[in-house]
Amino acid sequence: GYVIKEYFANFFLHNSDISINLKDNSIEILNSQSQNWKVTLLDTGKDTMTGGRILQAKPYINNQTFMLTYGDGLCDINLQSLLKFHKSHQKAITLTAIQPEGRYGAITFGENNRVEHFLEKPKGDSQNDKGCVNGGFFVCEPDIFTYIKDLQTIFEQEPLIRLAQNKELVAFKHYGFWQCMDTLRDKQMLEDLWLNNPKWKVW
Repeated sequence: GYVIKEYFANFFLHNSDISINLKDNSIEILNSQSQNWKVTLLDTGKDTMTGGRILQAKPYINNQTFMLTYGDGLCDINLQSLLKFHKSHQKAITLTAIQPEGRYGAITFGENNRVEHFLEKPKGDSQNDKGCVNGGFFVCEPDIFTYIKDLQTIFEQEPLIRLAQNKELVAFKHYGFWQCMDTLRDKQMLEDLWLNNPKWKVW
């Protein structure tokens, strides 16, 4: 968390060409490429579960539609298309469904892209390896907070399962690039892609 806070606290410096005069420790900004963003960083606690982290952001959402991601995956998803899809279905939450090599929770679809069942896949289950899974990019309505009990709630368990049962969960199917960074192998592969072909870099 501290590295992220430091990065945004010094975002202007990180994204500018500068000259530093070591004699008097002065800095001259030569060229700046800053962004018109407002970033809120919350320390939600190292033992807080995913649902609890979302719950702690509730006071900052201001009862608005919001986007949610875990921050450990990269994707070339079109966020405008995702938001338009979410608004057109008028449900509490839209998740992004992707087709990875395996390892993740399974999604069963009903009519009109509605998620019929959401199940975190137990270890060793290979039945759904070729199916769609939760890609970790969501658009949410404030209603989802009613599904999160406390700081120990795991968002991918009871909340998403209940949202699916209540017909409030739809899936936006993404067929482009998606890759998580769960292991050292993932990290090394993504660093190589960043240097040679960053498929998720759409800006």
